[in-house]
Amino acid sequence: MEPVNTRFLPDPADSREVMEDLQRGVAATARFTDDFEFDLDTVSATPTLTNHAMDPPIIVGVDQAFLDDRAVGAVVALRGGEVVERASAVVDCDFPYIPGLLSFREAGAIVAAFADLDVEPDLAVFDGSGRIHFREAGLATHLGLLFDLPSIGVAKGLLCGTPDSSLDDLPEGSRVAIRADDRVETTDGLIGYAVQTRQYDSGSRTINPVYVSPGHRVGPPTAADLAERLCAGYKLPEPTRLADAYADEVKRDLEV
Repeated sequence: MEPVNTRFLPDPADSREVMEDLQRGVAATARFTDDFEFDLDTVSATPTLTNHAMDPPIIVGVDQAFLDDRAVGAVVALRGGEVVERASAVVDCDFPYIPGLLSFREAGAIVAAFADLDVEPDLAVFDGSGRIHFREAGLATHLGLLFDLPSIGVAKGLLCGTPDSSLDDLPEGSRVAIRADDRVETTDGLIGYAVQTRQYDSGSRTINPVYVSPGHRVGPPTAADLAERLCAGYKLPEPTRLADAYADEVKRDLEV
């Protein structure tokens, strides 16, 4: 799979000013509303028998790992909860970790991994933010637009934005709206949700929510719905959980 909107290809050699201007262009062009062909009812994290008229969509999980000055991009494709393909790539990476500019650090390995993918995805789930971003252009938005692929971001931490209510001790299945605050320069509205995908039955320990936001061609409520549907007893959605494991597998092979 090759990039479609190549003018948005991140270049780690750009100045920070150019990078941030590119992100503003990404946010202005990306669509944060539902625009996909699959039926939400066919999305599942586990293999299921169904009489639904439509086939399940192909959903890819995308994650990264790093070893010294190399970046590993990992893509795992699932259909109906079953893995149908995996693709990875290793590229040199000398761009540092800078919050808000992860696409410039991670895009090279991810784009290279997508180039080795034979299936055509219907949806991408990124380990990272989408619209929950200082310029509404997190990894899931930037690369979702680059490939013109419906996408969502599922992050473990909250980069910016303010929850509508407390996120402490949320019961499983809860979601709390995240709205733009003064750290978000491009909007003042809803940018995603904190989603409690899993929680302990006992109150002695708690699990934190994940932070789900639209990447491209998916609206905020649907992004949260998709994240919940794609969890299979774990905190993280199955596509990114498997992509994380695959990235670590490739990384271990490099260390040998």
